[in-house]
Amino acid sequence: MEDSYLSEEDKNDPVKERYELALARIGEIQEESICPEKVQAYFRDMAAFVLLVNKAWHMVESGTLRRMTLEELQDLNRELYADILPDKYGRSYGNPDYAADRLGEPIGQMLAFLCAELRGMIPAAFEQNRLGMVIRMELLLEIYQAFVCAAQESGEGDGAGAESGAERAEPRPETIRQILYWYVSDYYEPESMERTAQLLCPDRDFAVRIVMESDLTDLRYLYYYGEYVTDNELRTARHLNELSEDEIKLMADTYTEGYRIGFEVGNKDISVKKTVNIRYALGFERMIRRSVDNFDRMGLKPTIYRAGANIFQGRTVDKNGFFGANPNKQFDYDHREDQALVLDKLMTERKLECMRGAYERYKAEAAVFGGPAVVEIFGEKPFVPETKKTACRLSDRQQKLSVEYAAKAGAMQNEYIPGEERSFTIIAFPIPDIGARYEEIFDDIVRINTLDYKLYQGIQQKLIDALDMGMTVRVKGCGANRTDMRIQLHALHDPAKETNFENCVADVNIPVGEVFTSPVLRGTGGILHVTRVFLNGLEYKDLWMEFKDGMVADYGCANFSEEEENRKYIRDNVLFHHDTLPIGEFAVGTNTTAYVAARRYGIEDKMPILIAEKTGPHFAVGDTCYSHAENVRVYNPDGKEIIAKDNEVSLLRDTDVNKAYFQCHTDITIPYDELGEISVLTEAGEQIFIIQNGQFVLDGCGELNKAFGDLR
Repeated sequence: MEDSYLSEEDKNDPVKERYELALARIGEIQEESICPEKVQAYFRDMAAFVLLVNKAWHMVESGTLRRMTLEELQDLNRELYADILPDKYGRSYGNPDYAADRLGEPIGQMLAFLCAELRGMIPAAFEQNRLGMVIRMELLLEIYQAFVCAAQESGEGDGAGAESGAERAEPRPETIRQILYWYVSDYYEPESMERTAQLLCPDRDFAVRIVMESDLTDLRYLYYYGEYVTDNELRTARHLNELSEDEIKLMADTYTEGYRIGFEVGNKDISVKKTVNIRYALGFERMIRRSVDNFDRMGLKPTIYRAGANIFQGRTVDKNGFFGANPNKQFDYDHREDQALVLDKLMTERKLECMRGAYERYKAEAAVFGGPAVVEIFGEKPFVPETKKTACRLSDRQQKLSVEYAAKAGAMQNEYIPGEERSFTIIAFPIPDIGARYEEIFDDIVRINTLDYKLYQGIQQKLIDALDMGMTVRVKGCGANRTDMRIQLHALHDPAKETNFENCVADVNIPVGEVFTSPVLRGTGGILHVTRVFLNGLEYKDLWMEFKDGMVADYGCANFSEEEENRKYIRDNVLFHHDTLPIGEFAVGTNTTAYVAARRYGIEDKMPILIAEKTGPHFAVGDTCYSHAENVRVYNPDGKEIIAKDNEVSLLRDTDVNKAYFQCHTDITIPYDELGEISVLTEAGEQIFIIQNGQFVLDGCGELNKAFGDLR
């Protein structure tokens, strides 16, 4: 075995010693036949994977990885992720259906979780995080030993591996569940500490060094992260390499200026901040490098962490951090609720305790953290998940615990990183999967991201002036769209100095193009309906929601044949296990240029919500846009103060902060071609029309209709 001999220095490193001992024992599993053959085959498979990741560890440690050819790196990358790729997933132990079929329930379900958790070793190997490797290797061995002991106690552990007439004994499911439980409980503290450090501390610079020190014209650098790499990432990097310095500067400047202006518009002091968290997809390094330089001139150092890939960080289809290609979205969807195996009240308290300890440890760093700057991607093939009964699912009690945890964790984060002191920005670009006209679409999106914000600012002010004359807003669909919503607005006590709507141009949400408000919940209601929409990476067909006094009262969609599956799909992925959510935002999107571009290229179904929300009116369920920053006074360019920052739920922060926030905000947009009417009803009974039959009809807004001419 490579490096099995420990030096005196290594012998004094308990983690290194644990690593070597665990590795040696795992190496023996492949030669053993102690357990029933189906079970033994599973553990041989897991052992082989661990040995493969260990090989990658040594390639990184020795510098061999940097000397490999592109073809060699691609072979290694494919080998690391082969087991869960769609063409192999039907016979992967990471697939809960296959694991349950081969190994039985509920054992198969738990061993599918173990398979998924072992994949967390890939990031650990590339980041040279030895503890991250060790704890997963030891988890494998502890569970394997439970099966070995059960087989030996059955009197059949003779090593022959042959099946007898009687079924061999297995450990009780509760024994395996307890091993998983204490694994999560024991290691939540160091994992939470490291994740918090990655968010707040610039010295955790694994990704920063790749961005800033690599030769970005040598695309081998994409394989140094340990993320899955496909033609998308390679073509994206090649395309950015083909752009001129001026074009890269324009992209980076739009992104970083949006971040800076977000502080300015939000009346927050960026000068006291020292760090910015950069999130991006592989392939955009040339833009990110320029952005790091821009942020440096603002006095901000970057922190960059990897998107979650284990039970401690969570596994979701929608990635948050730096990330490569998703090897298999169904795999992530199948394991999104793996915490169901361990979640109880004590575990919830343990997680909060560890989170508190991490924030206390990095309290000074939290105080100077500015917030995230996000580069999103779009254009991936639409994903419609398969719901599997063998996948872990949170019970009703666990869903309540999950909601309680999210509320308390959000409040704790706000305690250390106050919302009224931080900001963010988000920008989006297409990837090659979007189609044959990728380069053309990319250039058009750059143009959309850099539209003349002064032009939009003026037009949007006319919209706001009309909207501020109203008590309620009416939104109605047309054709197949059944939307019929009435939105109650806050009363303006001094209309000369106050406004309900924010004039949103290119700052935190790039591109330009919306005016938004936080409605009064009482009196807000009706039906919201869209024929097709993508939210957080998932497709919804005929999504509808009914609202009463601003709260979700009922909902459904047409994704699945069974109504209950449709309701669970929405509850899990839009309501995030809450029984109900308020309308946190109502907005009128004005970016007709983006709408027309999407129609012209036939990519409406691939547009990210960041752009899609600007292409029609939208409603957000969850927190308001001013979550945790309601007390900061914010003004529009015309000098009027925005007073509609709260609703009846967010105001509960003064009495019970855990009931005021939901840690989610999901925008649902009605496209112009499904829109029959947006109108304002004044106190005097006058009806002012903003949009009719998908066209802006308010005086001074005709410029927005010009883009529609390109569709004729």
